[in-house]
Amino acid sequence: MSLLHQESPQDQDDAARGESFTKGSSHVIWASVAAAILVSAAIAIYVIAGEKPPAATGQILEVWAHPMHTQSSGFDANGAAIPQESFDLVLVFARARLHNQGKQPIFLHQILTNATLDDGIHASYAAATSQYDRAFLAYPELAQWHSTPLSPETTIEPGQTVEGTFVSSFRLTKQQWDARKNLDFTFGFRYLPSLTLKAQGAVIER
Repeated sequence: MSLLHQESPQDQDDAARGESFTKGSSHVIWASVAAAILVSAAIAIYVIAGEKPPAATGQILEVWAHPMHTQSSGFDANGAAIPQESFDLVLVFARARLHNQGKQPIFLHQILTNATLDDGIHASYAAATSQYDRAFLAYPELAQWHSTPLSPETTIEPGQTVEGTFVSSFRLTKQQWDARKNLDFTFGFRYLPSLTLKAQGAVIER
């Protein structure tokens, strides 16, 4: 350094203040990072501790389908000729088991059968118990597979397990039904999240 150039006390004070300010800023940044980590960890612990297992659990025990192609007789009630009409229908029967593992009764209020096709999801509500029984009267060839129905309006007490069969219908051809990509069932409960269960195993055709 030249003897002609000397740092003044003012220059030294400014440098010292700058160094001190830099050190102070570093401490503030690290303190902020540490605080953010602690807050995030506290939130995660709170959320995990507050999570509760779902009130309802279940499984699909069996699924079977009955495709139909129906054509009208071409006559009305008086015997007069009318144009014939035809339509395709697939009845989907599923036997399910539901369990209430909570401490309060749960109220099932609807069941949806969801079939995923090329054009999206086709959903059909399960029939009421009276309609379930009527299906076996309308199609006597299915009578041998009649079993205890699972009503879409069922109350399940704490610790109770219920099991039964329900039926949904789709206006699909057999070819469309066979080309489905996925099949699952959604059980809607009052005041609780829905429970969706996938079909296990192959769908039997009867």
